[in-house]
Amino acid sequence: MAHTKAQRRKGLPLFFAPLRLCVSFFFLALHAQATNPDAAATVVVYNEQDASSVDLAGYYAEQRGIPFDHLIGLTCPLEETVSRADYERTIAEPLREAFFTRGWWKTEADIKGARVAESKLRYVVLIRGIPLRIGAVATWEGDKPIAPSLNSNEASVDSELAMLGMQTRQISGPLENPVFRKPQAEIAWLLRVCRLDAAEPATVRRMINDSLAAEKNGLWGFAYVDSRGLKSGPMGAGDQWFRNVAADAAFHGIPCILDTAPGVFPEHHPMSRMALYFGWYSGPLAGAFLDPELRFEPGAVAVHLHSFSATSLRAPLQGWCAPLLERGAAATLGNVYEPYLTFTPHLDQFEASLRAGDNFAQAAYGSQPVLSWMTTFIGDPLYRPFKAGKTGMPADYVAYREGADGWIAKGRAAGEAFLQSKGRALKSGIVMEGLGCLQASVNDSKAALASWRTARKYYKNDADRIRCALHAIDALRAAGKNAAALALTREQIKQAPQAMASARLRAIELELAPPPPSPSPSASPGVKL
Repeated sequence: MAHTKAQRRKGLPLFFAPLRLCVSFFFLALHAQATNPDAAATVVVYNEQDASSVDLAGYYAEQRGIPFDHLIGLTCPLEETVSRADYERTIAEPLREAFFTRGWWKTEADIKGARVAESKLRYVVLIRGIPLRIGAVATWEGDKPIAPSLNSNEASVDSELAMLGMQTRQISGPLENPVFRKPQAEIAWLLRVCRLDAAEPATVRRMINDSLAAEKNGLWGFAYVDSRGLKSGPMGAGDQWFRNVAADAAFHGIPCILDTAPGVFPEHHPMSRMALYFGWYSGPLAGAFLDPELRFEPGAVAVHLHSFSATSLRAPLQGWCAPLLERGAAATLGNVYEPYLTFTPHLDQFEASLRAGDNFAQAAYGSQPVLSWMTTFIGDPLYRPFKAGKTGMPADYVAYREGADGWIAKGRAAGEAFLQSKGRALKSGIVMEGLGCLQASVNDSKAALASWRTARKYYKNDADRIRCALHAIDALRAAGKNAAALALTREQIKQAPQAMASARLRAIELELAPPPPSPSPSASPGVKL
């Protein structure tokens, strides 16, 4: 039996969908009135031609209490890349029509084609199955070409939909984002569009579950920040974002490990307890992220900045976004085409907004300087990673947070004394490792070395002990104390020869004490014929 357009846009599942999907939508209908204002302002968009898309849409809406009539099914291409014409015909126009006919949008003086002036919507969730990016087109009616260097009209579907309410025909180049650096600002025509998407439907469901669990129980763990040590040049401003992220996290209660070497965290670097990750600028997956044992904490937010980090979300090993999600992250962001550094999300703004309690969509769009461009935000838009505060947080992380707060409020001496006292009382490697990283951030390597030595004593896990040793080895090498660094390296190898992270130590040992070159073979006399 064929479905009418009206039926599809009411979010009804296709008859071929499994019975459990219909049952899920039935229960949503019984709870059509959302009690959460964010849920009431959210629309969930799925692809009717993909059964898993229908399933995930119903599951997400049910978990978040989103009204049944806020689910919209589209009949759009199943491929990740869609043409501009198909985007307009199968995605943009049906959504625009639904928003007006359901009374969610009103234009200025009810003029057709005018900018949206009143809206009941703030968030749009694109479910796996909705195309990811819009291909370039040679010409488009009504378009206004701009500077040649920015005259691109390819874009992410998400970013293009964000400015759907502007009712503009301009598709070339970026458009200014009015909520940049204003994460909580409300602009009637602006939609904060995010997607729940990944290589596998099961990954999307896990992302939903982990986000809800972290909101309830708290997200805790370490922040790993991978800058490149750049202080100037065209990439210097971007690298400063990462140093700002590290400082903001560390001094607001999240123990932070900052790497300033040119490359990514090296292969076999023990990145355990990872709740946040911010790094750049390798194209393919590299370094520690190649280790099969690497996993994020449930609810983790992970971002690797690269021009093409999100060209596909269906390939589990392509780019960075899909692999990060497959390794347990709940939310990430990336670029579907070349964005230029200036027009990518300013990651220090993004992290600070999340840490301050904003939801994922607010932090994402508050960090993004332009719309109608290349970025995609992958995660539950309503997810607030730090909503729970200290509720349910283990004593080690509570102590670290209180000590970091004291460092800011009362000065270093007070914060340091508190952390040392709590670290000893709890016998906490987490507190002492975090303290050492704080001390290193203010260039006190002597104090940092002492704290990391104590952390190694308290930790019971080989990976944690080796990570603390690696901090100390880096500090010793930076100070020119290579003999001491080599001795510590060999000591740790001896203590945990079978640990995966010991492979990293052995690589350092070869750097510090390379084997002598093999003698060249002695010349043999020529044979006379």
